[in-house]
Formats: sequence, C-alpha cells, structure tokens
Amino acid sequence: MADYRIGIDFGGTKIEITALGMDGTELLRRRIANPGNYPAAIEAMCDLIRGVDQELGGTGTVGIGIPGSISPDTGVIKNANATWLNNQPLIVDMTAALGRAVRIENDANCFALSEAIDGAGAGHHSVFGVIIGTGMGAGIVIDQKLLIGHNHIAGEWGHVPLPWPRIEEFPMPKCFCGNEGCMERFLSGSALAQDWKGPGHRSAAHIEQEAEAGDLTAIGALDRYMDRMARACAMAINFMDPDVIVLGGGVSNLDSIYDRVPRLMRRYVITPNCTTPIVRNKHGDSSGVRGAAWLWDDHHTA
Repeated sequence: MADYRIGIDFGGTKIEITALGMDGTELLRRRIANPGNYPAAIEAMCDLIRGVDQELGGTGTVGIGIPGSISPDTGVIKNANATWLNNQPLIVDMTAALGRAVRIENDANCFALSEAIDGAGAGHHSVFGVIIGTGMGAGIVIDQKLLIGHNHIAGEWGHVPLPWPRIEEFPMPKCFCGNEGCMERFLSGSALAQDWKGPGHRSAAHIEQEAEAGDLTAIGALDRYMDRMARACAMAINFMDPDVIVLGGGVSNLDSIYDRVPRLMRRYVITPNCTTPIVRNKHGDSSGVRGAAWLWDDHHTA
C-alpha cells in the first residue's frame, strides 16, 4: 500500500515533481532543469523520486506526464516534441532503473485529469481540458476517467484542420506533423505572437494591454484569434458536447477569451443558445504534475 502519490511533469526544459497525500493534499514540490538527453533524464527522475521518498519517509506510486504519448503496439514514445524521447521504451527503462512500476501519460491528458478531479472541471460529467502554449493539446475526461483512445491519441485537436476557414487564411500553413492547416498553426501562443508581430516572434505577452492602448495590429490579431478559437471550440462542442471546456497554458491567461469566445462560438455551434462554459484552469502550472500523480488512482484511469 502506497503512502502517497508522486507525479512528475516532464517538460522540454524542466522536470517537476510533486507528492500528493491520498486525499490530494500537496506534500512537497521540486523542480530541476531537464538535462536534455535520455540516460541523464532517467537518472534525474529516479534521483528526484528517491529524494521524495527519503524526505517523506515512505513509498509513493509514480506517474509521469510527458509531451508525447506511448505507442500502444510497441510501447515506445511517439509524437514527443523533445525529439530525443521518441522511439524510446521509457516506461520499461524507468521501471527497471527505479525498481518500481510507473505509469506514463500525455501531459495534456494529465492536465485534463487534474482539472476534472479537483480543479475547474470538478463535478462535471465530461471535461475537455485544453493546453495552449507553444503547442496545442487536449485531454478528454468522462466521469473522472481519462479517454485514451485506440491509438492513444484522443484529444489531439491541435492536429485537426481549422474549421470554417476564411479565404484570407489560405494558403494553409504547413505543420510539423506533415499536414497543412492544423489548428495548432493558428491557435498556439507562438501563432498568435507571429500574427501580431511577424515571423520569428514567440511571445504574445501584453497583447491585450497593447490592444487596449489602441495598437491596431494587436487589435486585429486578437480579433482573428478569438474568432478562430470560437470555431475550434464550436467544433469540439458539435462533436463531443462536453459539460465544460477548461483552458490551460500561456494563452489561458488572456482574460478576454472567457467573454468573447463563448459569444462568438454560438454562430458555429449547431444548437441554438449554446451555454457550454469555457473556464480558466484552477491549478495553473501545477495541473500537469498533479494529474500525473492521479494516474495511480484507478478510479480515474480507464
């Protein structure tokens, strides 16, 4: 019987670890730089886990959230933006190095699970949890259980074409996945920054303040962004009709999303008077690591 749940958020630049009591209370948290190569990353995670056990004087279950997913047929990592993780048998190697079973899941799924259990989606039957930062991902939680999917890609809405495209949105931009017109190329934080300031820009920080001050390029970029986000959310509602959409990642800090997008998306949703709430996450940057810890509660994983 475990004494607590350990969660790891494996990011491109950092590795964060937390321990949750069995009631979800956070016991501690640590963060280190990601060493950026596979053997060193395994060693770093094992050191963090052993350090937590030593400090808390017990043994915890271990869940890891990664920017990719596990291929169901081969067990290796796929679709990771930390490309040195791809094709690696991470779950096998971590289990061997640690001497303890681990569970690994996509970081957007961890975010959605965290927010569905005790975050902004708590109490809802179906939660669509979305992370929009440098990339764009999502997770689907039904009755506090993750929907994984046959190919382990449920919720990959960033790689669905932008719906109801405008003539001025052609030619559609190419995506790293090999297709054209993926929503990630229009709705990520870096896409918003480039629409505002031009190619090469990555940050859209302060865009709302600049728009409020009368910057016409900021106003135009935000107007386009809100309409595109409304189309994206309407498509998700038309398809799965979630009880709530919870936003995370850097773009979730745009205050105007929560007023403008629900109004704009009514034009695109098939039902009149759509009232699906779009809400900001509760746990912020902690949601991914908390969701990883919750992977070991079998009430919450299908």
